Amino acid sequence: MPAQLKEVLYTAEAVVEGGREGHGRTSDGRLVVDFSVPASMSGDDGPGTNPEQLFAVGYAACFQSALLGVARGRNLDPSGSQITSRVGIGPLDSGGFGLQVSLDLHAPNIAADEARELMLRADQRCPYSNATRGNITVALSVDGQRIAQVG
Repeated sequence: MPAQLKEVLYTAEAVVEGGREGHGRTSDGRLVVDFSVPASMSGDDGPGTNPEQLFAVGYAACFQSALLGVARGRNLDPSGSQITSRVGIGPLDSGGFGLQVSLDLHAPNIAADEARELMLRADQRCPYSNATRGNITVALSVDGQRIAQVG
């Protein structure tokens, strides 16, 4: 059974028309995007973004926030750190399509062993990681060196 929120702190609302070849906007007007389908998915590779790019940015931002919180709690210096997120989409053996994610940390001011521990702790804290756990494969790494695969 899915975990239930104790309370809802914020709700994002967006409206999309036209699916992967349409456009979308948030209810507050802060985000307005046109969508295009990548050529590798038989699309026109137009100038718009796609849901996977939006998911990659959202997951990376959320994950890094979790990581920054853990780093501060351990008196580590996360300045200059970056999370690179890659979201892949493809057909499932069972039919339909699925996603896979990789999250890579570059943290120039944190030792590699501490960076690996931060990634694992951030993965437990991040709402995106909690939402995807058990549903999709998520690979964690530090400077390209895989440390864990979850999900």
